Amino acid sequence: MPAPDTITTVQLSRLIGLPDAPALLDLRVPEDHAADPRLLPASIRRDHRDVTAWAPAYAGRSVVVACQRGLKLSQGAAAWLRHHGAQAEVLEGGFEAWAGGGNPLLRPDHIPPRDTRGRTVWVTRSRPKIDRIACPWLIRRFVDPDAVFLFVAPSEVRPVADRFNATPFDIEDVFWSHRGDECTFDTMIEEFGLHSPVLSQLALIVRGADTARPNLTPQSAGLLAASLGLSRMYRDDLAQLDAAMILYDAFYRWLRDAAAETHNWPAPSRPGALA
Repeated sequence: MPAPDTITTVQLSRLIGLPDAPALLDLRVPEDHAADPRLLPASIRRDHRDVTAWAPAYAGRSVVVACQRGLKLSQGAAAWLRHHGAQAEVLEGGFEAWAGGGNPLLRPDHIPPRDTRGRTVWVTRSRPKIDRIACPWLIRRFVDPDAVFLFVAPSEVRPVADRFNATPFDIEDVFWSHRGDECTFDTMIEEFGLHSPVLSQLALIVRGADTARPNLTPQSAGLLAASLGLSRMYRDDLAQLDAAMILYDAFYRWLRDAAAETHNWPAPSRPGALA
């Protein structure tokens, strides 16, 4: 059983990827981070020496902090966070326990530079359908919860990327795009190193829906239908993105927790049950 105000790697692994996941703060010192620059999914680097400056921003939020082994830096920063009104827990065993347990780690090589408010900024074509919703879902759940997405006219994606320091995705001839018969969602999983059985299966569903191959999975045709329906329901792309996030949340939870579950009604009568 974890100590008070401590969370185990198993407990944290059940929260990552969910819409109400805690904020994750990486407090490793520069030497430890340099030795393994990978990150916990959706985490952000913080310097424990500046805790009194950044802790107030987490007031009222659920936070998990992780240093190399979950000892003094994590304990001290979590105490400061609680002082400023956060619900802060320490990752038991720290980064070493998370990495040693075979849990997913985010490769930072291709995370775009952050703006002055610490957010990554992305730009793509307007009127999203599948890939341009699936990719923002993946980014917000596993890379940067505060990521900004700009939807613009197709001809203006590159100029907007240049003028507004945004990263273009899901257009031709850019890094974040289709590769072979795989879609941009596949590319992001690969480049961010977010390999897991659940995300790999979700990628197959997305690929089937996004590349006119609904026979890839039984769920691809349903995702396509729901995505096209959502695109007709919303004129505003950001409103559509907000509404569609729950669709991918549902697929993720189904794949993770309920893929083997079936449903039937009326339920078969049990032997001896009253008619």
